[in-house]
Amino acid sequence: MWVLRTAENAEFPFMFRILPGNIKTVGRAPRADFIVDAPLVSRLHCRITAGAAELEVVDLESTNGTFVNGERVEHALLKRGDRLGVGRVELMVSRSAEQPPNQ
Repeated sequence: MWVLRTAENAEFPFMFRILPGNIKTVGRAPRADFIVDAPLVSRLHCRITAGAAELEVVDLESTNGTFVNGERVEHALLKRGDRLGVGRVELMVSRSAEQPPNQ
């Protein structure tokens, strides 16, 4: 299982979990899968696709951009330890130890 979370002392604390094979949207709209109600986040900001070894992020034409490790991207592959930026929120990418052995 992939985990996206802000630092413990973050102004806007968030934590999201996504299993390999799932696709989730991030944004401030109620229809987003992962709701990030924070400044500079678009209604539907980006889409995350979880694979076994990495996450794929695609910017959904957000107004303020999607960032990976401080670089603006339209599309990128995320690995453990990367930082995903949406608006003023920075999410750290990690893996949960609770992941089943076959995934």
